[in-house]
Amino acid sequence: MTDIKVHSIPGSPYGRAVLIALEEKHAPYRLVAVAPKTLRSPEHLARHPFGRIPVLEHGDFRLYETQAILRYVDRVLPGTHLTPSDPRGAARMDQLMNVNDCYVFQGVSNVIGFQRVVAPKLMGLAPDEAAIVAAMPKAHSVFDALARELGEADYFGGDSLSLADVMIAPQLDFFTATPEWSPLTAKNPHLVRWMDRMQSRPSMRATVWERVAEMAQAS
Repeated sequence: MTDIKVHSIPGSPYGRAVLIALEEKHAPYRLVAVAPKTLRSPEHLARHPFGRIPVLEHGDFRLYETQAILRYVDRVLPGTHLTPSDPRGAARMDQLMNVNDCYVFQGVSNVIGFQRVVAPKLMGLAPDEAAIVAAMPKAHSVFDALARELGEADYFGGDSLSLADVMIAPQLDFFTATPEWSPLTAKNPHLVRWMDRMQSRPSMRATVWERVAEMAQAS
């Protein structure tokens, strides 16, 4: 049995980023499903004092916060390195990981992704169209900034996959099935090509919703 456990809400883009990194490392792991209503339970607060996900357990070592988990996974597990070796490339990766947390998720993915995907599919609620419209100006700014950072490279780290791609891909994957994807990427076809490239990776295919749901049922 693997000694790596990932505590996460199935479908969470942050939890998926950790699973993608583990898949890229070809590391065995077990997903331990966390129900949203249990985030403030004493059991989960003992794992994460702020009641968030994901949480990684590696043997007797426990770690929370996605960026910390991803960097730890890349440092300790064998396989392809997901951090650029040159300082500037690593700094650019760090910048983009912060952009993901502060701008891609906050006010964009957590609004549009929630209203288009989470609310109707998991909660049976109609999307709040006014909230989506209000989020679109920031979404355009964020997508345009990402496209500029990507340029014509294959990945945000240049020629090879980095932790920046691992973090950003699950967030943007939410958008690909929404009406907002086309207008947000109309001026940025290379961002669409990057998303296609990411979706074709085995690590992304292994962590689609259906597969993660199967993992959750088995946990």
